[in-house]
Amino acid sequence: MTRKATVSHIHRHEKYERLIAAAAGLAPLRAAVAHPCDETSLRGAMEAAAQRLLKPILVGPMQRIADLAKASGIDITHAEIVEAPHSVAAAEQAVALVRAGKAELLMKGSLHSDELLSAVTRRDTGLRTGRRISHVFIMDVPTHPQTLFITDAAVNIAPDLLAKRDIIQNAIDLYAALGLGIPKVAILSAVETVNPSIPSTIEAAALCKMADRGQITGGVLDGPLAFDNAISLEAARIKGITSDVAGQAQILVVPDLEAGNMLAKNLTFLSGADAAGLVLGARVPVILTSRADNVRTRMASCAVAALLAHSRRTQEPIRA
Repeated sequence: MTRKATVSHIHRHEKYERLIAAAAGLAPLRAAVAHPCDETSLRGAMEAAAQRLLKPILVGPMQRIADLAKASGIDITHAEIVEAPHSVAAAEQAVALVRAGKAELLMKGSLHSDELLSAVTRRDTGLRTGRRISHVFIMDVPTHPQTLFITDAAVNIAPDLLAKRDIIQNAIDLYAALGLGIPKVAILSAVETVNPSIPSTIEAAALCKMADRGQITGGVLDGPLAFDNAISLEAARIKGITSDVAGQAQILVVPDLEAGNMLAKNLTFLSGADAAGLVLGARVPVILTSRADNVRTRMASCAVAALLAHSRRTQEPIRA
């Protein structure tokens, strides 16, 4: 008799619901939305406004946005609109609004991520800080008890050691700002031992020593760790790994963008996970959503950005 595998189609997302509820309880902050010129991005911004997650400033061609709203049945009556003739100008104008103190969040519309990040990272007119810009996926995996942060899977293609230091610090600071406590950070590789033939294992060991010396603060680091022994206590036990991080990591630091992108998409499409996304290291949080994101994921991205911005205002964690 052949036994059929049972697949549950009920995905519960309490982790995201907590984030959204926490942000909705705070005063909505003004967000410059760069070039919301397709239905998905415009609707996403206005739905976030309806849930009191932000106050959108729509930056783009006014007539095109108005025509799109009318055709799509989206109410933009109470939204401020700032004229910008095309996507590049919209990115520059949205960044200028932040620099002028007229917005505390930046949100990607229907332009390419590179167009927005180019405006963000411009040396004289952008939103640079002393920290490297990096991306974090905040993963709500229905089969896993904790929210998983995966970094960097969208901005830094092949980061060197110093870039990884900033990538890790950005993620730790976000975790702390959400009131989640002191994170356990796993530096991922293919194996859990240092191997000169696998450069990522050497970098992982160096990053852990940098944390020991105070060059990375606020988290507990271990690495190299393979993915299985980073998130599974049983896998760590079988391999004889004694660690405060192994089996219970909350932040997963990948070797490069390719590995991170594949990991996040595997969790999304094979485990039913949602992947909210945020760019860190700039003066303000940058909400970097995808056209493939569902409504819940878009709202979670806005919620995390709002919580981080409020935490920076008060210099205190905002418990989610």
